[in-house]
Amino acid sequence: MSFVNRTGELAALDRWWSTSTGIALVWGRRRVGKTALIQRFARGKPTVFHTGAGRPLADELRILTDEATKVADLERRNARIRPFTDWDDALAGLADVRSPSLLILDEFPELTRTYPALPSVLRAWLDRERGRTALRILVCGSAVRTMEAMQDERSPLFGRIDLPLLVHPFRPREASTMLRVLDPASRALVWGVAGGMPLYLSWWDQTEPVRSNLDRLVCAPGAPMLTEGQLVLATEGESGELGGLVLRAIAAGRTKHHEIEQAVRAEPARTLDRLAELRLVERVVPITENPRRTKRTVYRIADNFLRFWLTLVERHRGEIERGLGGSIVGSIERGLDDHMGAAWEEAFRDHLRHLAVTGQMPEEVEAIGPWWDRDGENEIDAVALAGVDQAAILVGEAKWARGVNGARIVSSLTAKAGQLPAVRKHLELAVCAREEIKKPPPGARTYSAVDLFP
Repeated sequence: MSFVNRTGELAALDRWWSTSTGIALVWGRRRVGKTALIQRFARGKPTVFHTGAGRPLADELRILTDEATKVADLERRNARIRPFTDWDDALAGLADVRSPSLLILDEFPELTRTYPALPSVLRAWLDRERGRTALRILVCGSAVRTMEAMQDERSPLFGRIDLPLLVHPFRPREASTMLRVLDPASRALVWGVAGGMPLYLSWWDQTEPVRSNLDRLVCAPGAPMLTEGQLVLATEGESGELGGLVLRAIAAGRTKHHEIEQAVRAEPARTLDRLAELRLVERVVPITENPRRTKRTVYRIADNFLRFWLTLVERHRGEIERGLGGSIVGSIERGLDDHMGAAWEEAFRDHLRHLAVTGQMPEEVEAIGPWWDRDGENEIDAVALAGVDQAAILVGEAKWARGVNGARIVSSLTAKAGQLPAVRKHLELAVCAREEIKKPPPGARTYSAVDLFP
């Protein structure tokens, strides 16, 4: 899998390398591409790369010594005869480097599991050597809760982390760079199924039709995407069985707090908080309301792949494992259009945010999101707010359809926009379809997959 994107993350790491003497902390969910990122950053730098694997301390230190002697000039150090005796010894030995060198401790939570005092050892070493050594330390991990706790004021490393870098899944425009063989509409579909995880995107064979990919990735016993969904639930939820129940309830359409509570027969507040922190679940409120005060919160599965797996794949998992996938693949393929509705709307909002950041909006936009009235009868897929009065400067509708009637959608949008609390006199209207907007009214913005997935 070739390395693409991550220009912002690499720039942040380069600044840290050039100017900082503290630790860099890189974290994010499994499969998000952290290791590829730090390997790319380390290219051309003297690097000791050590990955924690939950080994006994003596084994970790022996392997670290062997890795270090390949890079650093460790005087009188023979990895087999005299490996590092403890982490203090390891850091002291590596600190003697004369030119800037990098120590990467990947899967750091695995190292602290066998040696809980490691963060305190790192703190003491930093306080003693900071500004005196050419060694830079980068800590990386997938256990999101553990990695975030390292930045808490009660953590030994509080105040010693100069770069906290959370690695996110690819957004639509970023995912497109991995799908160059496909046409824009097909790129959108793959992102809607695989989400923004680079590994999942790399699994998709761009020379094969959708059905063939689903057959290979989903509908065969042990298929990558078939097993990956269960693995995500087991390793990312960090909320035990209740986390899986909450995710399944939301995927089944129980999107309000009391509906989720009734479905799981337990108070889900803390679990929802954790799932939101992991970006598996998203809290959504009408964009014109205060998230802290409104009672109109709904929850949605934020990860495209997980939503695809929970809504279209999981119920067939047992039969696929028994060999019935060949007759199930058609059902999953037919369900993709319904599945893509929510993903397409989010891709549309993401594109509008890109336009706002790049100065292609009439005013400085402060928020973009969906809106719906109290009865839920009128909904707008995207509303852009600006100014002190938080007035709407643009409203838009996105349809996962090959073509739409632009005039009809704009007429409906205009009527619904009249119910917003504050609207600019020169309100802009936007229509988004997969391929074509027919009869677009003069002045209306029109977008398609060519724009969202360039």
